[in-house]
Amino acid sequence: MFGDNSTLRNPDLRACGLAPSMRILLVYPNMAGMNMLPPALGLFTSILKSAGHEVALFDTTNYPDLDNGFDSDKSKAEHLNARPFDDSLLRQHDRHSPAPQDFAQKVASWKPGLIAISATEDMYPIALRLLCALPKDRPRVVLGGVFATFAPELALRLSQGLIDHVLIGEGEDSLPEFCRRLEKGQDPAGTPGLWSLNPKISSPLPRPVNTETLPLPDYGLFEESRFLRPMQGKLWRMLPVETIRGCPYTCAYCNSPAQTEAYRQAGHRFFRMRSADKVRAELRHLAGAYGADSFYFWADSFLAYNDRDFAAFCDMYSEFKLPFWIQTRPETVIEERFRRLKEIGLLRVSFGIEHGNEAFREKHLARRVSNRTIVERLAILNRLGIPFSTNNILGFPHETRQLAFDTIELNRQVLADGYNAYSYTPFHGTPLRAQAEALGFIKPDSLASCITKPTILDMPQFSRDAIEGLRRCFVLYVKMPKERWSRIAQAEKLTPEGDRAWQELRDECREKYMGFDLPPAISEVPKK
Repeated sequence: MFGDNSTLRNPDLRACGLAPSMRILLVYPNMAGMNMLPPALGLFTSILKSAGHEVALFDTTNYPDLDNGFDSDKSKAEHLNARPFDDSLLRQHDRHSPAPQDFAQKVASWKPGLIAISATEDMYPIALRLLCALPKDRPRVVLGGVFATFAPELALRLSQGLIDHVLIGEGEDSLPEFCRRLEKGQDPAGTPGLWSLNPKISSPLPRPVNTETLPLPDYGLFEESRFLRPMQGKLWRMLPVETIRGCPYTCAYCNSPAQTEAYRQAGHRFFRMRSADKVRAELRHLAGAYGADSFYFWADSFLAYNDRDFAAFCDMYSEFKLPFWIQTRPETVIEERFRRLKEIGLLRVSFGIEHGNEAFREKHLARRVSNRTIVERLAILNRLGIPFSTNNILGFPHETRQLAFDTIELNRQVLADGYNAYSYTPFHGTPLRAQAEALGFIKPDSLASCITKPTILDMPQFSRDAIEGLRRCFVLYVKMPKERWSRIAQAEKLTPEGDRAWQELRDECREKYMGFDLPPAISEVPKK
């Protein structure tokens, strides 16, 4: 971040002898182990550069001490949710200096005219820690992202004056417009989607962007280690590619339905698919400019494609045949489609199961699919030899420990390569967040935490410790014989005795039941 790649200049302007219009410092609050590159930052860099601005980046991913050494991906490997991997290359750019101090030094030395932060709700506190290190005569600060969109007033109020503005909705059009107004000395209040407390501004959602006209992303500001992602026990140079923006489903734990409804009320359609030609151009760009050896297709549900668009994607991607990862829903599995995806390079799939009780899943999560369908559809991937993982959530409002065991039982019927168990995270903008507040399980101003950390809900029927204990033992219950369940129950206790039982059972499960091979050591970084 502080080397040659921390600043991006516009070579065309400099060749003409013109200075950049404005210096903009992009800030990405993030924790170690959250390794996927953020597409939004790549797009903003490209868009702002094209507008003539000078851009730099402060990314906290490589500050492992920022969150007391917590590493999300390593935590998953420790809990047997994922294969163990050698993270030496991911750690090659780690910094052990205080991130807020380094941030303040970056701002003081580079002197940006604007600090633009893209933060999720669980990473928002990191942004505040950085901003607290700045002097009172700091640059103007604007915040964007899903949290800012669904809780703009809260994001401004909790910052206690550290954040001046919020941009709600998609920022690919509104952020450059905001910068243009500042550069020209115009009142920024007319920027679509702008919110502030002083003066009081609450603009409506901007129009959804035309994803067909967006430029190619520019990831040149990121450190080399940020291009790497662990998958199936090894590191891939895996870059994200957006294929679909929005989701046609209405799951109660997700904010996509709220985005869809907000844009519908404003007279717009939020769900958009990118054409195969646009995706092809981006794939060529990422393979050529950044040496991608694999891709992560960025879509809430990849198989929301209709038959025509699915065929167009497959025909297009057959030119590349690099390994790729997708996420989708079990009920979208059709054998002919997955046979075709395997032919063109499908590496792995992530499926959202979330809960194993059909009635609970339909009533509280708005997921209308039978357990039989889930088991039968996922068995298709076993027959085709396609690895996949399941995603499950523990600690929903209304859930009990007994109901959570229905999720365990369903996963025992599925032959997955990985079983993820996350704590329920009540993000603002989701229907279940409103329920949790109404039930008194969380306060309206409380902030959601990372999905790989303990829940923030305080429920009388399913305590925080009970949820966390079951979460760490989830894979043990799924993979080990039921004769061992009484011992596993002891490992749920968050006590020294329970910790010892958990470590003993985890090692036994890894050795006897997981089929994990330790990855070979990696001695050199994959080259661009």
